[in-house]
Amino acid sequence: MSTGLQTATAVLVVAAVLAAAHVPLGTWMHRVFTDDRDWRVERVVYRLVGVDARAEQRWSAYALSVLAFAVASVALLFGLIMVQGLLPWDLGRSMHWDTALNTAVSFTTNTNWQSYSGEAAAGHTVQMLGLTVQNFVSAATGLAVAVALVRGLSRAHTDRLGNFWVDLTRATVRVLLPLATVAAVLLLLGGVVQNLAAPHTIETLTGVQQTIQGGPVASQEAIKELGTNGGGFFNANSAHPFENPGPWTNLLEIVLLLVIPFSLPYTYGLMVGDRRQGAVATGVMGTLLVGTVTLSAWAESSAASGPLGAMEGKEQRFGVAWSVLFANATTGTSTGAVNSMHDSYSALGGGVPLLNMLLGEVSPGGVGTGLYGYLVMVVLAVFIAGLMVGRTPELLGKTIGRTEVTSAALVTLTMPALVLLSTGLAVVLPVSLDARLNDGPHGLSELMYAVASASNNNGSAFAGLSADQPFLNLLLAACMFVGRFVPIVLVLRLAGSLAAQGKRPVTAGTMPTHTPLFTTLVVGTVLIVAGLTFFPSLALGPIAEALS
Repeated sequence: MSTGLQTATAVLVVAAVLAAAHVPLGTWMHRVFTDDRDWRVERVVYRLVGVDARAEQRWSAYALSVLAFAVASVALLFGLIMVQGLLPWDLGRSMHWDTALNTAVSFTTNTNWQSYSGEAAAGHTVQMLGLTVQNFVSAATGLAVAVALVRGLSRAHTDRLGNFWVDLTRATVRVLLPLATVAAVLLLLGGVVQNLAAPHTIETLTGVQQTIQGGPVASQEAIKELGTNGGGFFNANSAHPFENPGPWTNLLEIVLLLVIPFSLPYTYGLMVGDRRQGAVATGVMGTLLVGTVTLSAWAESSAASGPLGAMEGKEQRFGVAWSVLFANATTGTSTGAVNSMHDSYSALGGGVPLLNMLLGEVSPGGVGTGLYGYLVMVVLAVFIAGLMVGRTPELLGKTIGRTEVTSAALVTLTMPALVLLSTGLAVVLPVSLDARLNDGPHGLSELMYAVASASNNNGSAFAGLSADQPFLNLLLAACMFVGRFVPIVLVLRLAGSLAAQGKRPVTAGTMPTHTPLFTTLVVGTVLIVAGLTFFPSLALGPIAEALS
């Protein structure tokens, strides 16, 4: 079977599973965030932290709650990592302070960039009590912010967007925990490791000693993929047989990456009272993802020199098609997990995952971040269309005015500013230039990929960059924190502005936002914004390498 046919088959299989989950999961999430009743366990949580579940927040209070929770999470996780030598199951592992700070910021921001090797630097207690917990709550934070923005669109004449602590708790208890539990059991059945064993050394049949690692892998692997986190228990991530033993676990992990981002549009449609809006969101996300998978598969099959030419850096268990689909799913969802080494892809094949991150989390984006990233692009598309036809821009009865456009524009500019400025800084400093494995265009791609991965809260790496050094650890930590929370504050400002408005009636002059034409307009807006911003940099990196 040709690579193209294999890729088409893989896409269709994954699409069928996602289509089956789209309505039931989307409906459940709608019920979760519109339910007037609290579960008993949730009421216990509210009493412990002193939250009034019935008190809703203005956008500014919601944003302050998000930031306070993030700062506290960074501090607690950093402290946990630094004292892990005093904890049970530490296995004698430790991190330098700058690596620990980078890791704390990384997992708090849902980035899961790892400048360390999991089996060498993090003991079981840190993995379970620190990293896995952040996998849940960082994903829940993104989900909460997305729901707050949708409330801003669906409500009128109010300054309230809900309660962050309630949304965070419900996202964790009612959505992520049940799904992750089921996923962990399925991964266990597929052969993923789950124990508290220390590493032990054996002698192979050839007389060579080999260290066999153990640990609570399945429980972290499930939420790592489901929450679009991406941090691997082992350095090889999902290419490691203990994390991803075979073809059907590989399929399961790809589905876990995509299932919440592709179900949230249905939730969005239900919350705003127009399921067609959710269908357009799904269409935009699906178009972008299928397009990048197709381009990447073509680049990798064209790069083959002989029957195994495109297999460099890829697992025999998965082949080119399933490796390419995983690579695009993980960079399209801001996850960062890998089942192949992106640094070993062809110039254009490796450039496509980089492009996925530079699109700005809309193909389909991470848990929550994908939906609010999409809605920001919708605001820009509506504004551009309004300028072209000379009408007041409207979205679901809300006027897109100065405040809304300013917020959306600043969200859109934050990630590119971080990527371009930080990459420019990195390429002029010897400390970061010496960390590259390659010179020339590929070396530029290594640095730009790392900065884009951090700024866009993705976490994957080209694997040719030695990033565990103070300068890069601190630079990337800053990119991760700013790239995560500045857009969140701006998105909540946008939500507050929309919620304060009334609903304008639909007239003959109202531009429809539920048609195939509008879908095309949003896709075009995403590509034009990314192209105008990043084409010169891509031309110096993967494009120049491909043409050389």
